[in-house]
Amino acid sequence: MTQQQETLIEFPCRFPIKVMGVRTDEFSQVVLDIALKHAPDVTAADLDMRVSKNGNYLSVTVTINAVSKLQLDNLYIELTSHPLVKVAL
Repeated sequence: MTQQQETLIEFPCRFPIKVMGVRTDEFSQVVLDIALKHAPDVTAADLDMRVSKNGNYLSVTVTINAVSKLQLDNLYIELTSHPLVKVAL
């Protein structure tokens, strides 16, 4: 199976990634910094943030220009290994 056949996603494409964690001052910057390592063209305008109902958690959706499955896999691995990140979808 070729890399092209390993996923149903057609690259390149705009790809949103929702990242959730405890609401801290630096959480959105952490998400942006990690995203920039894997998708250098990401800007703050590519972030959408929502605070949870009780204000304890922050959801950051970052939309990147995805070019490969490997890029997405590496981005998810780095996001989910960060101590501030609870989940990345």
